Amino acid sequence: MRRVSRPQRAARRRATITDVLLADVVATSAAVAATRSRLTKRELLAAALRSAADDGGPRAGDEVEVVAAFLSGRPRQRRTGVGWRSLTELPPPAATPSLGVLDVDAALDTLAATAGTGSQAARGTALAGLMAAATTDEQQFLRRLLLGELRQGALDSLLLDAVAAAADVPVTAVRRAAMFSALSGPIARAALTGGDGALESFRLEVGRPVRPMLASAAPDVLAAFAGFDGDAVAVDAKIDGIRVQVHRHGDDVVVYTRSLEDVTDRLPEVVELARSLPVEAVVLDGEAIALDPEGRPRAFQDTASRTGSRDGAALRGQVPLTTYLFDVLHLDGTDLIDAPASERVAALGRTVPADALVRRMVTADPEEASRFFADVVASGHEGVVVKSLEAPYDAGRRGGAWVKVKPRHTLDLVVLAVERGSGRREGWLSNIHLGARVPGAGAEGTDGWVMLGKTFKGLSDEVLRWQTERFNELKVEDNGWVVTVRPEQVVEIAFDGVQRSTRYPGGVALRFARVFRYRDDKPVSEADTIQTVREYLKST
Repeated sequence: MRRVSRPQRAARRRATITDVLLADVVATSAAVAATRSRLTKRELLAAALRSAADDGGPRAGDEVEVVAAFLSGRPRQRRTGVGWRSLTELPPPAATPSLGVLDVDAALDTLAATAGTGSQAARGTALAGLMAAATTDEQQFLRRLLLGELRQGALDSLLLDAVAAAADVPVTAVRRAAMFSALSGPIARAALTGGDGALESFRLEVGRPVRPMLASAAPDVLAAFAGFDGDAVAVDAKIDGIRVQVHRHGDDVVVYTRSLEDVTDRLPEVVELARSLPVEAVVLDGEAIALDPEGRPRAFQDTASRTGSRDGAALRGQVPLTTYLFDVLHLDGTDLIDAPASERVAALGRTVPADALVRRMVTADPEEASRFFADVVASGHEGVVVKSLEAPYDAGRRGGAWVKVKPRHTLDLVVLAVERGSGRREGWLSNIHLGARVPGAGAEGTDGWVMLGKTFKGLSDEVLRWQTERFNELKVEDNGWVVTVRPEQVVEIAFDGVQRSTRYPGGVALRFARVFRYRDDKPVSEADTIQTVREYLKST
C-alpha cells in the first residue's frame, strides 16, 4: 500500500490519524472483485494486510484491524444509523485521495454514537463531511460498505485464509481463533502483531459471543440424507425466527443475534428463560420467534421488530417471543463445542425444559424424515435441518454436518429495470428490479406494474451475458447506473418468504430472492399479481 508523503500530510493539515490510505483499500477491493481466482484474491488481501502491519507504529494494530474489516465487507461499527436514503444523494467528490482508513473509522464511530434530539441532522452533516473528503471511487466503496453491498468475492472465510498467509501462521490456528471472535479484524490484528501466541488467547468464554455454526442447503430431504451414509441423524424443525446465542454466568445473562450483536435488553423473555435453568454457567444456541394465538409463526418482520429497535423490550406486550433451543456449547465449566452432537443433545435435554426445545426427531429413515418435514412446514415453520450426531459444533463454518431443507416458493415477475454491474460484473447488466402485475392499473385499463424488490443472485456468467443483451434491447432510459426497460420479460424468482416493506411501492418485499430461470414461454399478462404476492404474507 502507498504511504502518505510528508507534503501530503502537511496539505491535509494533520487531519489524518493514519498512514494507510483508503484509496489503497479501494484499489485492493476492486482488484479482488476483478478476478475469479481464489488464490489471487487471497494474495491480494494478504498483501494489503501485510502492508498495513508493516507500518510498525503505535497504530499499526488499529490499521490492520480496520483494513481487515473493510476488506471483509463491513465496518467495525455494527450500526451507524446510515440507511440507503441517506446515501441517495452524495456531495461532489474530492479530486484527490486524502482519507486514511483510521480517519474513516473515526468518522463511523461518530456516526454510530450520534443519538437523541437532532441526531438525524447531525448524522447527515457528519456523513456529508466524510463523503465530501472522498473521491468518486471512495464514495462508491463507502456507500456499498455502509449498505452491506460490497460484492467483491472476498468472503470472510477467504479473508481468514489471507490473514494466515500474511502473518505466516497456520490457517487452522486462525480459523480456530475466529470461532470465538465476532469480527475478523481482531483476528487479523492478533495474527499480524502477535502470531500464534496471540491467536491462542481466543477461546470459548461465557459472555463472549461464538460464531454460529451454519448449514449448507439441499433441495429435499432425500438429498440431505445422501450425505450421511445411512447413519441416524437428528432432524430439527427449522424455525424462521431470530437466531439467539444465550450466555449465562450466575445471574448475568447476555443474548447475541446471528450477527453477534448484543440484544439482551430487547429480549427479556430469553433472559428470563436462561435464569430459570438449573445451572450456574451455560452457552445455548436457538431461535426466538413471535407466534400467533394458534401457535403459528407471525410475519417475520413482527419477530424482527424486537431486535430491530432499541425499544424492542417495550414491544413485548404486542409481540411476545417464544424461545426454542437446539444446542449447548458450554455447561457448568465444561466446554462442549468439540463434543459430538449426540453428547450435546443429551446435555441440552437434561438442562432445558421440553417446551423450550426445538422439535426434533432422530432417525436413519429419509421417508420418516420427509413426513416430519411436511408436518413442520404445514405448521407454518420453515423446513428442517438435518444434523450429524457425530459432528462437533463447527463455529462459523457452513459445512456438511448441518443441511437445511426448505420448500421452494417461486413467483413469475416482470423485469422493470436493471443496474449496471460493478467489480467482476462490470460491463454487464446485473441487479434486476422486480415488478408484480397490477390488473387494470395501466393506461386505458391495461395492466400496470409495481416494484417489490431487486436481486442479483442466481445469475451465472452465461445468464449475465444473455440478460445484458436482452435488456439493452428493451432499454427506454439510462441514467448511467439504472437502465429502465420495457416491461416485457418474465422471470421466475425463487424466494424464502414475503415481508412488509415501506421501501418499495408495493408495500411488500421478497426475502432472499434469487433468479430461478427466465420465462420466455410466458407472456407478461400471465405474470403474478401483487395480490398473489401479498397472500404469501399469510403463509410464509
